[in-house]
Amino acid sequence: MIGPSERKAASRAIIALDFPSPLEAEPFLARWGGREKPFVKVGMQLFYAAGPVWVKGLVEAGYPVFLDLKLHDIPHTVAGAVSSLTRLGVRLLTLHASGGRAMMEAAREAVEAASGPEPLRLLAVTQLTSTDQRMMNEELGISGPVRESVLNLAHLARRSGIDGVVCSGEEAAWIKAQVSGELLTVTPGIRLEGQERGDQKRVMTPEAAVRGGADLLVVGRPIIRSADPVATYEAIVEQIQWKERGHHG
Repeated sequence: MIGPSERKAASRAIIALDFPSPLEAEPFLARWGGREKPFVKVGMQLFYAAGPVWVKGLVEAGYPVFLDLKLHDIPHTVAGAVSSLTRLGVRLLTLHASGGRAMMEAAREAVEAASGPEPLRLLAVTQLTSTDQRMMNEELGISGPVRESVLNLAHLARRSGIDGVVCSGEEAAWIKAQVSGELLTVTPGIRLEGQERGDQKRVMTPEAAVRGGADLLVVGRPIIRSADPVATYEAIVEQIQWKERGHHG
């Protein structure tokens, strides 16, 4: 059971609800029962299956929600989407930095125009963790190393007034040093020691990600596919807390 001293660490661990529909997600969430509600991420598959009303229900039930929709369209369309999504009460929302400055600024202005007890924070996706060097150069036609592209997009997001970036654990400290220490760094692709990478190319353990400067860690498969998801989640929170206390090794 996570107590008061672990709540800071718990707020940094986000469970990715990578389920095809609410029929699978709800029994999973029911495992928490009367426990402190974990921070959860709702991605495109679940959002499109469940809809905004279901997401709003999560918020009303006490779950902090990260809505990972990776918005990317013309500025007017993205601003309209953000305006609608602010009504759900979610904490975080993603958009692609590659949509450009005008798009990101329009999204930020839509957030500023909304009212609520806790403002929505926007996160820019730089390069997906499934993108490696060969894919970026040969398939996407973007020259240079992945890190250079990530840095350029992170700078663009910062100049556009975006709150943070989604990046690999390998890039978090580097982005804070090169772009801004105030940028919130959110790291997906978290795997426990010895687990399979799946379709993620740039992955990291919870301890390594925190040591590397990640503010928030998104963990999906290691928790939702665990025989005991609550115990696995709490073990990850303990690893984060261990690093917060300054332990090394």
